[in-house]
Amino acid sequence: MKPIKWEISPEKRTLYKRIYEITWPAFVELVMSTMFGMVDMMMLGQYSSSAVAAVGLTNQPNMLLMACFSAINVGATTLIAWGVGAGDTKSARNVTRQTLIVNLALGLVISVLGIWASRPVVVFMAAGGIDEETMETGVRYFQIIAAGLLFQELNMAVTAALRGSGQTRVPMVYNLVANLLNVLGNYIFIYGKLGLPAMGAEGAALSTTLSRAIGCGIALYVVMSRRSMTHIIHVSLKADWRPDWQVIRQMLKIGAPATFEQFILQSGFMLFARTVSTLGTTVFAAHQIGLNINSLAFSPANAFGVAATTLVGQSIGRGETDVAMKQSKVIGHLSMAVNCLVGVLFLLVPQVFARLYTSDAEVIAMTCLCLRMIAVAQPGMSQQLSLAGALRGAGDTLFPMIASVSGVWVFRVIVCYLMVNILGLGLFGAWLTMVMDQYLRAAIIMLRHRSGKWLTYKQRSLERRAQKKAQQA
Repeated sequence: MKPIKWEISPEKRTLYKRIYEITWPAFVELVMSTMFGMVDMMMLGQYSSSAVAAVGLTNQPNMLLMACFSAINVGATTLIAWGVGAGDTKSARNVTRQTLIVNLALGLVISVLGIWASRPVVVFMAAGGIDEETMETGVRYFQIIAAGLLFQELNMAVTAALRGSGQTRVPMVYNLVANLLNVLGNYIFIYGKLGLPAMGAEGAALSTTLSRAIGCGIALYVVMSRRSMTHIIHVSLKADWRPDWQVIRQMLKIGAPATFEQFILQSGFMLFARTVSTLGTTVFAAHQIGLNINSLAFSPANAFGVAATTLVGQSIGRGETDVAMKQSKVIGHLSMAVNCLVGVLFLLVPQVFARLYTSDAEVIAMTCLCLRMIAVAQPGMSQQLSLAGALRGAGDTLFPMIASVSGVWVFRVIVCYLMVNILGLGLFGAWLTMVMDQYLRAAIIMLRHRSGKWLTYKQRSLERRAQKKAQQA
């Protein structure tokens, strides 16, 4: 019997190399950012379980506010990827400026809105199941976090532009710096070091806001400098900073489904969290720890999604739809392999992760339940996140929206309510609906991907625009 020879063609070798170049910085950035976020929660868990619950009351409302920027950032990444693929540097730089303009304006509005609405939001999220002291802590935490949303959104604008140009190493660096400073600030402000009073959850919020401001400053410096690696999207203060409504409309058109997706997604997550909060402060604390660890599982698939958006977008910009399909398939397979490894860890040793957050035996047991459910969800999660990135790179943002709306509202809102409040399945029932959500989303995304219709989105969009101009003429 002849031995099997494993050979990789030069074409595939080049493809794997390019995927690696784009993915590993995004992977490191997302994983390290997630781990720093986990350290945040661990520090709060060691301070008190009620601090964890207080922060948990604000997480989804905070994400809902940030969803306002999805349209611009998703549209910016796609348009810049198209411009880079077509060799149009001028267009890429203009899109970058427009992204910064819109995010600045929206950031100011959203920060003020978050501060103003903090109390009614926290009261709504508590749903009568959380004690008064925890709610008051949540209100103060939310106000401080909302004040720094402007910095976060400008940072995300630069990151979206850099990813569209294929530069994922740069955001990796400045986001890691910001997160390192956040951990240091947590140690100082949460526990009251260097002569300062212990501030608990409010200290964590202050540290987060200050580190976001520093990260924003670094990001803006990078994109406005003439560094060789970011010259494609370099912006100058002397350039034309007037709003380009045609470009803004195009970004919104591409990103509008993504924004609607995020609004529906985050509002669904809010109701999901609110349902779990009725189970009490201790259960809700375990739920939040589970979600925090779950973000580690999301990181690899999100990194592959970033790579898919960039590579597919650039291939579509060059008119190479066959290459875009090959890239998306390879990225989907790689994402599946990595996320399943993460799932094995959560399935076999969940206690190791849970004990990093708390010594409360009851909370640890409930957290382990959450992690085992996360492990079961990994195949679906990996496919829906990575392949949705490919669809977005082609400009087809409608189907990821349909998948998210269907999964979250059918299972995490409606079915979760039935599981918890009617059938009395508690935390297990809530997390079972999360698994169902992931597989429904994966099924919708995979069916759209296999159809291949997403590959012609840009061409059909250009044809419609040409027809419209011809009719107007």
